[in-house]
Amino acid sequence: MTSNQYVIDEPDKMTFRVNRRTLVDEAVLEAERRRIFDTCWIYVGHDSELAAPGDFRTRTICGRPLIFCRGADGAVKALLNSCRHRAALVCRESAGNAKRHVCFYHGWVYDADGNLTIVPGKESYPPNFDQSKFGLTSVPRLESYRDFWFVNFDKNAMPLVDYLAGAKEYIDLVVDQSPSGKMHLIQGTQEYDIAANWKLLVENSFDDYHLLSTHATWLKYIKDAGVEFQAPEAGHLLPSHGVGIDLGNGHAVIDNVNFRGRPVARWIPIYGEESKPEIAVIRDELVERLGADRAARVADTNRNLVIFPNLVINDGSSVTIRAFHPLAVDRMRVTAWALGPTEESETARARRLDSFLTFYGPGGFATPDDVEALECVQAGLKTWREIEWSELSRGINKTGEQLNTDELHLRAFWRQWARHMGNDVAAAAAQ
Repeated sequence: MTSNQYVIDEPDKMTFRVNRRTLVDEAVLEAERRRIFDTCWIYVGHDSELAAPGDFRTRTICGRPLIFCRGADGAVKALLNSCRHRAALVCRESAGNAKRHVCFYHGWVYDADGNLTIVPGKESYPPNFDQSKFGLTSVPRLESYRDFWFVNFDKNAMPLVDYLAGAKEYIDLVVDQSPSGKMHLIQGTQEYDIAANWKLLVENSFDDYHLLSTHATWLKYIKDAGVEFQAPEAGHLLPSHGVGIDLGNGHAVIDNVNFRGRPVARWIPIYGEESKPEIAVIRDELVERLGADRAARVADTNRNLVIFPNLVINDGSSVTIRAFHPLAVDRMRVTAWALGPTEESETARARRLDSFLTFYGPGGFATPDDVEALECVQAGLKTWREIEWSELSRGINKTGEQLNTDELHLRAFWRQWARHMGNDVAAAAAQ
């Protein structure tokens, strides 16, 4: 590996360091917007959010306002939310169903597919004004995998299925929880800001090294509730075995043997004795449909998946999708949703939501801890001129398997980051 001014990557010297300037410099962030967010596949939404023709969600993706919608023909679309007349937002609602969108500024009307249908005072436009050419503009690329939809602002980008590389296996493990292969985004959205650089949440999302120290309160809670822990194996920090895996293209995962329960389908005392029969039925269905080995893979392991650059799918105490975008060099906006099998019962859904909120929710055990940790890191980064480098070499001395408490998966992200950014970040920011 070669090194540049921002990442020192020298495996032969067992050295991997990241320059802390990457987390505080506005020029770096501007370069990231151009070289990463404008060229990579970025998550925009889940198919289940658009149940019927005319359904829409407005999102801000890579700084652009979008209408993520299902057209009258049933096809999913991602339209730039900008009137072709004078650029006003055409749709100002966060979600709904509409046969048309009316720009409140001058009254131009677009149908559910984005076609311009009404122009008030059209007779005053010159003869060369062609209304059919002024529909809402689609994003350059929109593709999906297993109902997860992504946009790309680079029309020449590789296909999504190739970009996802080894991450597809882990998306499949999520979707395999549903008998029909259809997962459903549970109604409700969590949105919150973190006063920290967006890349710190990438690191935190699949960093199990911090679990014992940062989340000690949660571990005590589940232990007091009757969840039994085994003593860690020699050389391990956590009660169960887990690994970190580089999945290619900057994606990576921590993949752990479960010790904390899963709504699909690993009972723990927190769920209550009355839930045992239903969880057993869920597991029996998994075994019958997937076979014993695949069912165990789905039910008995936890996975925190990072899809480069800014999507996290946590499949642990529940399933949560988290997307986050930088608002400033030291602030990000996080949007999170709970995901579950379309067919699950009301009681199974209630367990799922309780698990989701208890651990992953912004008022739960884990997320406030993580937010506090990241904001503490950002505060500590004010010393970046005096303390220039952060150390990410944990596990680099090993051959073969890397643990979830090592940092192989963090290095996978940073290596891809460095590939995109190149050596001259200042020049990239000017592009």
